[in-house]
Amino acid sequence: MHWYNEIWNALVEALRLIVTLDPEVVDIARRSLAISAASCLICFLISLPLGSLIHFSRFPGKSLLISTIQTLYSMPTVAVGLIVWLAFSSSGPLGSLSVMFTPTLMVIGQVVLITPVMLGLVISALNAIDKAVPETATALGASRFQASLRTIGEARFGVMTAVVMGFGRAIAEVGVSQMLGGNIAFYTRTLTTAMMRETYIGNRDLAMALGIILIALALAVNIVLNRLQQRRQ
Repeated sequence: MHWYNEIWNALVEALRLIVTLDPEVVDIARRSLAISAASCLICFLISLPLGSLIHFSRFPGKSLLISTIQTLYSMPTVAVGLIVWLAFSSSGPLGSLSVMFTPTLMVIGQVVLITPVMLGLVISALNAIDKAVPETATALGASRFQASLRTIGEARFGVMTAVVMGFGRAIAEVGVSQMLGGNIAFYTRTLTTAMMRETYIGNRDLAMALGIILIALALAVNIVLNRLQQRRQ
């Protein structure tokens, strides 16, 4: 049972690191939350107006566009990391910005990764609203823009679900953070990249502490999603 004792001792030490607010653990968790939150905010500012524009407009290829957006839900994180890396590397078209291996580029990478998810879910949320809502608003004298705002208001819980889903995707991804941030201690190291490193070097205590925090965040995201879905019903 030697392996059992090792795991138990590592778990106890991991909990101690969390309870005592170990500076390294706090720094990594804070950075992960900050990068994911910034990415989600930017994605929301992109997805809500763009999703509304797509939903309320009629144009050739609309169904194909929506299908393409939904296909990008499962885009591998390493593929996104590679695309952004090529664009911002020293030999890339945006290399002059000098943002390689910085939190800024990590945010850009996560925006590219989760925007299709949030955009597709926003469109789905708007599609789920009864067509009678904008029609009734128009019949009562509302302009097309006002009727559209009314529809968006009715879809608010679906839109919030999209934001929460986007945050969950961002906080748990590893490919983009590793490739674009470089896993630099006290600068670009996040929960997922730190867990990988600490596991490889045999630092189970810190790896388990970070894992517990990540699982707790995932649980919180699921609780919020369930609450939102219940309110939609």
